Amino acid sequence: MKHLLFTAIVLFILSCGNPSKSSQVFTVEYKGALKEIMHKGDLSTKMELSKLQGVKNLFALGAIENLKGEVQIFNGNPSNTFVKNDKIMFDRTYSKNATLLVSSVVANWSSFQIPSTVKTKEELEKYIEKIAAKNQIDTKEPFPFLIDGKPESLNWHVINWKDGDLEHSHEKHIASGLNGTLKNQKVEMLGFYSDSHHAIFTHHTTNMHIHMKMVNGEIAGHVDNLILGKEMILKLPKIE
Repeated sequence: MKHLLFTAIVLFILSCGNPSKSSQVFTVEYKGALKEIMHKGDLSTKMELSKLQGVKNLFALGAIENLKGEVQIFNGNPSNTFVKNDKIMFDRTYSKNATLLVSSVVANWSSFQIPSTVKTKEELEKYIEKIAAKNQIDTKEPFPFLIDGKPESLNWHVINWKDGDLEHSHEKHIASGLNGTLKNQKVEMLGFYSDSHHAIFTHHTTNMHIHMKMVNGEIAGHVDNLILGKEMILKLPKIE
C-alpha cells in the first residue's frame, strides 16, 4: 500500500507540468520541451530524477540538464550516459537532473515480430502506428514502445554541449559529444510515439523519439537513425 501511494504521488508530480491526456491504462508525461532548448537555449533543470527513484515499471528518456548527457531508464533501471575525457561514462543512479524528460509506467507489454520488409526509420514509424491502432492503443495520444534485436545499422550520439553556446541545431547536438554507428549489435531501444508533440519531445520531422542501450552495456544514448535487422521485436503496452 505504501509503495502504491508513493507511485501515485510521483505520477502526480510528473503530471503537474505537462500531462498528456489519455484513456489508456498508461499515461505519458513530459517535462521540458525541445523548442525551449532549440530556440531559447533553456537548458535548466525541468525534472529532478531523484523524485522518480523507486517507481516500479518506469520507462523514461531525455537529456541531462545543460545538455551534458542522455537519460535512459528501462523498467526502473537507469543507464544514463555522459562524456568525460572523450569516453562514455555511465550513471546508473537517479542523481542527475533532466532538462527534457518523457516517461511512462508500463507493467505489461505485448510483443510483435517486425516484418523483414520494415527496414528504415520511416517505415518503422508507419509500422508502429499501424500495429498500435490494431491493438487498441489510441494513436492520437502519445505512447511508449520498446524494440529488441540487432539492427543492421544504428547511428547514436551522447550529447556534451559546450557551455555558453546559444546556437542550437540537431547536427550540432550530435557533433558536440560522442557519436558513432553500430553494426549488427544487440540493443534494447525505448521510444515514444506522438503525432502531436513535434518540437516538444519529438523533432518536427518525426513522430518518434528513441534512445537505446547495448545489451553488453558498452554504449547507451540517443538514436539518430537506424536500419532494422532480421527478427527484431516491437513491444507495445498491453491493453487488458
